[in-house]
Amino acid sequence: MPGRPIVVSGPSGTGKSTLLKRLFKEYPNKFGFSVSNTTRKPRPGEKDGVDYNFVTVDQFKSLIEEGAFIEWAQFSGNYYGTTVAAVKKVADGLKRTCILDIDMQGVKSVKKTDLNARFLFVAPPSLDELRKRLEGRGTETDDSVKQRLAAAKREMDFAETGAHDKIVVNDDLEKAYKELKKFIFAETV
Repeated sequence: MPGRPIVVSGPSGTGKSTLLKRLFKEYPNKFGFSVSNTTRKPRPGEKDGVDYNFVTVDQFKSLIEEGAFIEWAQFSGNYYGTTVAAVKKVADGLKRTCILDIDMQGVKSVKKTDLNARFLFVAPPSLDELRKRLEGRGTETDDSVKQRLAAAKREMDFAETGAHDKIVVNDDLEKAYKELKKFIFAETV
């Protein structure tokens, strides 16, 4: 039986995707990823319907009007959102615990729903280290790095308010992964 949904959030570049990909590889039949919709262009290696559902702005706005989203936000000129259908597909269709990878606004929105989710925040060791990670991607412009760092500061401040059940600082991948697993498996109902 699937457990409560788990919301994983944290600034871009903290290693959320790396940690979650490792979790899914180790437990391929236990967890399901809620695939979010976005209007941004795919990064190298990303697949439509796997990493994101890549849609047009018009398609995204139609989904907003239909009330299809649990949460959605606009960031750096692109829309991102999680649909009710995506979460239900994981829990009901696949019989897996749904994991959502969403931002601060999404956390606030999910807290207003009846999903009864658990919340985990993945933090960078520091903003300086986060800057190095973002620049090291080779996919970010100077402006987008500045925007992401400003957003990261807001998200880290929000996490310090106690909005999440657990904060994991990803200063060592092995340690962070162990902490993530401990949190996820602490409650199976």
